[in-house]
Amino acid sequence: MTTDQDPQSKILTSAEMAENAILPIVHEVHTDPEKTGPMSGNLPSKIKGGAESKSPARWAYERVILYIQNFEQQLKPDQDVAMGFTGGDAGVIRIEGLGYFDPDIITFYGTNEDGAKTQLVQHVTQLNVMLMAMPVLPEQEEPNRIGFRLARDLEE
Repeated sequence: MTTDQDPQSKILTSAEMAENAILPIVHEVHTDPEKTGPMSGNLPSKIKGGAESKSPARWAYERVILYIQNFEQQLKPDQDVAMGFTGGDAGVIRIEGLGYFDPDIITFYGTNEDGAKTQLVQHVTQLNVMLMAMPVLPEQEEPNRIGFRLARDLEE
């Protein structure tokens, strides 16, 4: 017998088990209880299901978008999102684009701290980046919120 008080004892149908197996799972805890992770809101419908038909590159691409968008929501109006590379001397790039190449390549487009055009092509098993806040460029009137454009692209 199942009870509403004990969610662990709920008996699932095979359809519920199959659905749960393909839904994204994320768990985050922050020192500030007001901070939220990228999955705290409504997920775009393209991320909610269809895992069996997605390549590792597409899965990584979609989830990185959520992290970028969440990071941008926490930035000040005079900051843009940038990305540092862990484990190497590649430096930092201001993120201006993101893409994937099935089955297993993610690519980041942008400019480095000196304004040089950059592109990182990375295998999904090596994906290891750090999102950073950078001052908005002096010639920009507003910050470049790429995460929101990328998330909108997921819905189209």
